[in-house]
Amino acid sequence: MQGYPDEGGASEAPDGMASGEFPAGLSPQYSPIAQSGSPTAHSNGAGGGNVAAAQLARDARPEGVYGALDLGTNNCRLLLARPSRRGFRVVDAFSRIIRLGEGVSQTGRLSEPAMARTLDALKVCAAKLGRAKVRRSRLVATEACRVAENGGEFLARVRDKLGLEIEILTREVEARLAVSGSAALIDPTCDYVLVFDIGGGSSELILLDLTRRSRQRDRRFAGRLDAQHCMVAWTSLPIGVVTLAERFGGRHVAPEDFEAMVAETVRLLRDFEAQHSVAERTAGRRMHMLGTSGTVTTVAGIQLGLTRYDRNRVDGCWLSVGDVRGVTTDLLGRSYEQRIAEPCIGRDRADLVLAGCAILEAILRMWPCERLRVADRGLREGILTTLMVEDGVLLPVRRRRRPA
Repeated sequence: MQGYPDEGGASEAPDGMASGEFPAGLSPQYSPIAQSGSPTAHSNGAGGGNVAAAQLARDARPEGVYGALDLGTNNCRLLLARPSRRGFRVVDAFSRIIRLGEGVSQTGRLSEPAMARTLDALKVCAAKLGRAKVRRSRLVATEACRVAENGGEFLARVRDKLGLEIEILTREVEARLAVSGSAALIDPTCDYVLVFDIGGGSSELILLDLTRRSRQRDRRFAGRLDAQHCMVAWTSLPIGVVTLAERFGGRHVAPEDFEAMVAETVRLLRDFEAQHSVAERTAGRRMHMLGTSGTVTTVAGIQLGLTRYDRNRVDGCWLSVGDVRGVTTDLLGRSYEQRIAEPCIGRDRADLVLAGCAILEAILRMWPCERLRVADRGLREGILTTLMVEDGVLLPVRRRRRPA
């Protein structure tokens, strides 16, 4: 899948289409609010030979299409998928930068231009959901609608105009879904993993203690293994790339501006550290970080020297902390126009990327770590996995038997 990375860990493919297999994630311990539809034998295309025939057979199964929509502070993202042997297969995707939360940190309200942009994007999503005849879907909104005085009123307008029932996620559920959607990329040989999602209006951090897995420590995370059992601490910071850039500036960022953003983030992280002693817990233990946000996918794309963002190369790749800081230093030395020209950034995100790098740098300073894994997946994948597991159409990944 190619296109620009977005906040939340997914990328928009040309023509809004995406295709590929995602391994099964983990099932959160709650029941989602979902829309119901009719199972369909819809086919998403044909090709030649046995491979195409097999794909058509899988697409024609009675399980039908599942949908997940994430209405964030910066992006509107939709993912449609069918259950598959290895997890689920994406059959359609949509992502558009709408900046719904633009100005909310100053006014406390969603603006009319931002709501109009968002409604236009949601019209596309509603059409895709209708054409796909989804069996089940979960449509969610995050920080912008959580904090805006008129967030609920706006979602009521969406329901009346487009027939989309969008729920506002709590911060805890958002954190749990981030873990579920990216669990397949966790290194099971580690003792601790710090998962983070740098969003547009909030940033979630989750500490996983993998020593809780006992005899299953040598196995990869799969559908039957609940990663949330390993959650020992989590927090949601009331800052993201949009809110931080609005406060400190995003187009023209001097080193002192960048350090001010880092300091503000560190200030907010201290409460989490004081409450959960993350540094003490992880000292001397095997640990890695797992980032699910557009910030880390952007950093990875730049580090890899991509001339066009390519999800297949970014998702699951490992970065050293030195690599991350090298990219940040490079971006700090670029002008706004030069950041626009970067293939993995573009005009829509050139004023936000350094705010994301500042949040990432604050996390790395608070909890020094050598390795960071990049996930171009997250909340929507967690939603899809949850729905499929609850319906019994997504089976746990079986571990192959070792030869005698």
